[in-house]
Amino acid sequence: MTESYHRSGEYENPYEGQQQAPVNPEWPPPPAYSPAPAPKKRNRGTVALLAAVAIVAAAIGGGTAYGIQELTGNDTVASSSTSTNVVPSSQKGTVAGVAKAVSPSIVEISANSNAGSSTGSGVIITSAGEIITNNHVVSGASQIKVTTSDGRSYSAKVVGTDSKKDLALIKLENASGLKAATLGDSSGVQVGDQVVAIGSPEGLSGTVTSGIISALDRDVTVPTEDQGQQQNQQGDGWPFEFGGRQFNGDTGSDTTTYKALQTDASLNPGNSGGALIDMNGNIIGINSAMYSPAGAASSSSDAGSVGLGFAIPINTVKADLAKLRAGSTD
Repeated sequence: MTESYHRSGEYENPYEGQQQAPVNPEWPPPPAYSPAPAPKKRNRGTVALLAAVAIVAAAIGGGTAYGIQELTGNDTVASSSTSTNVVPSSQKGTVAGVAKAVSPSIVEISANSNAGSSTGSGVIITSAGEIITNNHVVSGASQIKVTTSDGRSYSAKVVGTDSKKDLALIKLENASGLKAATLGDSSGVQVGDQVVAIGSPEGLSGTVTSGIISALDRDVTVPTEDQGQQQNQQGDGWPFEFGGRQFNGDTGSDTTTYKALQTDASLNPGNSGGALIDMNGNIIGINSAMYSPAGAASSSSDAGSVGLGFAIPINTVKADLAKLRAGSTD
């Protein structure tokens, strides 16, 4: 957080009260204002300013998190502690506007392992190809293929994992110039807020659905071990527990529980690791679990989304990012 101080009457801020421009992930933000020349010093040119940018570590406590803006060259993450308008003003607040602005930052992930194969989604967070996804999408993978929204294909390696939060960071090989998403602030999300989900359900890349935030701080329990084969065979989505009950199969004995955003935006197998987005185009969650009655029903007509989806809050992701970049294998 950068703050500027001045004595009363020294300068006036002509931009006070105006909305700030969106964060550009490739460059530091401009100074907050350009001061007038100091009084009684004419014809000496403009006053030079040194803009300091603070890199603040994201921290979670009591459900509150602080946004960060990390300036590290190609590893820049565009992040905002307030609502940044990624969507053009002419399409602000529309699903079409959000889809157009954010879809280039969402990828399809295909992971192969000895247990089988799985398909999921991911969110590009740097132009050099760092991607956030769910741990269960890439757990145990021996080969990872990533396809961008424009059809380009890359191989990827796992950088770090955190099974306790069901998060993973992967990095594309020989990638550059990708469009990074802007990470928002999930602490300001409210029940009833409109949201958009983008992912690759059943391998249908770039699928867009919409809905609202149905509830906050849901305790969702998921397995930490590799169950790619079970997911691939059942096709019912990632197994999870909620309210003391199991859904989409047996979660096993090794599980973890996290606080999730609940949404009625349609999520299906393959949406895991994709984006939950606010109407300004900011990522507010990573889609991670969905309920499907197919696992307990004999009729295939019961399969698919029933409006019970869950996402990991983006502030949890931001707080975990340094650990993932350091190569965590928890």
